[in-house]
Amino acid sequence: MFLVQNLQDVTAVEFKLFMDFLKSLSLFGQNASVERVEELVEIIEGQADLDAQFNVSDGDHIERFISCLHMALPFFMRGASSSNFFSYLNKQILPVFDKLPEEQKLNLLKNLAECSFTAKPQDSRLLLPAVVQLLKKYLVRRKIEEMNFTSIECLLYAFHHFAHKTPNATNSLCGYKIVTGQTSDRLGEDFSEQYKDFTERLSTIEDLSKAMIKKLTQGMVDRNKAMAAAKLEEEKDVITEQKQNATMGLRSCNNILAMTQPLHLKVPSFIGDKKITLSWKETTPTVAATGQKRSAANLSGNSSSKKSRGAGDFRNPLLNKAFEGLNDGSRGRGQGWRGHGRGGSYR
Repeated sequence: MFLVQNLQDVTAVEFKLFMDFLKSLSLFGQNASVERVEELVEIIEGQADLDAQFNVSDGDHIERFISCLHMALPFFMRGASSSNFFSYLNKQILPVFDKLPEEQKLNLLKNLAECSFTAKPQDSRLLLPAVVQLLKKYLVRRKIEEMNFTSIECLLYAFHHFAHKTPNATNSLCGYKIVTGQTSDRLGEDFSEQYKDFTERLSTIEDLSKAMIKKLTQGMVDRNKAMAAAKLEEEKDVITEQKQNATMGLRSCNNILAMTQPLHLKVPSFIGDKKITLSWKETTPTVAATGQKRSAANLSGNSSSKKSRGAGDFRNPLLNKAFEGLNDGSRGRGQGWRGHGRGGSYR
């Protein structure tokens, strides 16, 4: 039980240090087997409380989930399974997505987009209906002035990768006509209304994206003039930040256009590679790590009798030894974990 409490009663900063230490060991390094990498993911799963019922009002839990999902991504890329995270996301979080704060919605969608490349076909089929439903909420059928282009970029990116893994699932969801020879093709059914609705929404967001590109481009010209005229450093800093935001906005809108255009065909082509670079990938700033401690009971969700995956009896003696050095005897408990922004405490 000491080991369980030692792992659970940590800040976001400390947990990142644990994982960085483990990754530095040859046992878990770049040449490690998939089985070893899976062990690291199990530890992260335990910290994410994937066994706990999700409470939408528990901002602490959703931030830990987002942070842990982001931390696990490199291991998914090395062959570890992302199924447990995707299953929890589909069953527990996406059904109450609308109730999340706006910042957490965007952070979650960014991580979903980045992880979608690693999804297995069964995970893709599981998540695709929820992604299409969310996408339709963001892809309005009428032109409005304010749009969350980055959220749409995230959902389109995830849609492409999930659909690439299970293309015939889009027949009933979007009205496409993709033949795989399986009964799930549902080619004998009429989904023409779904196709009309989906493509009309795509056309609307394309028009809005083009208008935004024009607006942002003109804004860049104006800001360049303002920068040349600025004398105070404070003014230049503000203009620089505005230009950075505009640049990211342009990337987002251009990505949207690149991803919507292949979707107008009855038999579309889905992007299953990494030729689209997500708009924030080159410009996301490093967020300062902060955190307070949280009790073992709070972090694990419920009781000392529940055993989260990755939070208990580790088979690897080196792993046990790594955690034995955690407790310096001076730390108290019961003061809550904090993770900020898009996996902020882990970046």
